[in-house]
Amino acid sequence: MTKTIDLVSPIDGSVYLSRAALGRDAAFEAAARARAAQPGWAARPLAERIALVRKANQIIGQSTDRMTRELAHQMGRPVRYGGEYGGFDERLSYMADVAQEALAPVEIEASDSFHRMIKRVPWGTVLVVAPWNYPYMTAINTVAPALIAGNTVILKHAAQTLQVGEHLAEAFHEAGVPADVFQNVVLDHDTTSALLSERAVDFVNFTGSVGGGQAMERAAAGTFIPVSTELGGKDPGYVRADADLDAAVETLMDGAMFNSGQCCCGVERIYVHDSLFDAFLDKAVAWVRKQRLGNPLDPDTTIGPMANIRFAREVRAQIDEAVAAGATAHIAPMEADDGGAYLTPQILTGVTHDMRVMRDESFGPVVGIMAVKDDEEAIALMNDSRFGLTAAIWTADIEAAERIGDRIETGTVFMNRCDYLDPALCWTGCKDTGRGAGLSKLAYAALTRPKSYHLRNL
Repeated sequence: MTKTIDLVSPIDGSVYLSRAALGRDAAFEAAARARAAQPGWAARPLAERIALVRKANQIIGQSTDRMTRELAHQMGRPVRYGGEYGGFDERLSYMADVAQEALAPVEIEASDSFHRMIKRVPWGTVLVVAPWNYPYMTAINTVAPALIAGNTVILKHAAQTLQVGEHLAEAFHEAGVPADVFQNVVLDHDTTSALLSERAVDFVNFTGSVGGGQAMERAAAGTFIPVSTELGGKDPGYVRADADLDAAVETLMDGAMFNSGQCCCGVERIYVHDSLFDAFLDKAVAWVRKQRLGNPLDPDTTIGPMANIRFAREVRAQIDEAVAAGATAHIAPMEADDGGAYLTPQILTGVTHDMRVMRDESFGPVVGIMAVKDDEEAIALMNDSRFGLTAAIWTADIEAAERIGDRIETGTVFMNRCDYLDPALCWTGCKDTGRGAGLSKLAYAALTRPKSYHLRNL
């Protein structure tokens, strides 16, 4: 019996589209086609693979209006912010620019007697399991370098953003990437796990929940398939006494609330030096009160609904639990708050790390703010988390930022900015955020394996 996956729009709770999931046999046939196509794809000149990926980028760039409109319907991002093509283009273009250097053989010796070198060779077939919150950008982080490196790619996109995978496949195929080299598939969890446990693919990149990442690792256990994961986050911001207060408020609050807080590296907890705490709080509350919650198709809307009502339920539960335990909520319910997917953005004070809102991933428009007396207290609180994706420090002292950053358990340290992926820097995490290396030249090291050549001339 064919299983159907429905995409429910957060705008009104209606079914936006439905797709049939591949059955087990069809999924394994797709994987077999990808594996059969891989040697021929890898044999093409690197420059040719780069050119085809760049052409797909140009095709995607011709449909940004459609991207904007469809993302509003699928996951609720307001149309005023456009689509994701700016970040998509930045990441793809950078990875294409550095490919020749990143994939070049490492020459150890080239003499009359020996030629010794290390080449980077593709794993084979890469399974990309992409999330819904930044569906174009998160997918392309792996899809572009995987293809350029000579892998074939199977993309399984989130049920909330099924159209994104379809449009990516359309663009790459129109650009000239063979259909078996890049495939978009709709799969249920059991079939996805079976592809790993039976070694039908050679590498998996998963972005999603901690539970999802654990399921991927369990499925791949004993197969020796590399599993790259970017999982949950509880990213902190720290405002030192010497910070530019207005810049800190503007950037940190945007980092906490943009995309309804549904950002992998969104700011979920803020620690402010006690000399600035009251002023920071007043400005932060004023910033949030200026936001407009509403239908994402309305150009005046600044905060749309959460992508799914079940995500909003979790955020509401965390807020309610914190208030019941003594926290103060500073934002009154907004007119569009319907108790469902449309959720009033919230600032909480009087919070502690005993509360889930300061401990568990919220992935919604809520942030807790605490006063700290010095760097030591801030570092201890920032590290008091099972997650480690990014941390942001607001200060005028770059040496202090680096010194503090060296002690924070995280994958990325920001100074005077947050919620951004620099394609030249490795995107990685630690602890329950998972392990992996996305973007930068290190992504090519992750998406290939080293192969050593020791050639002796007699």
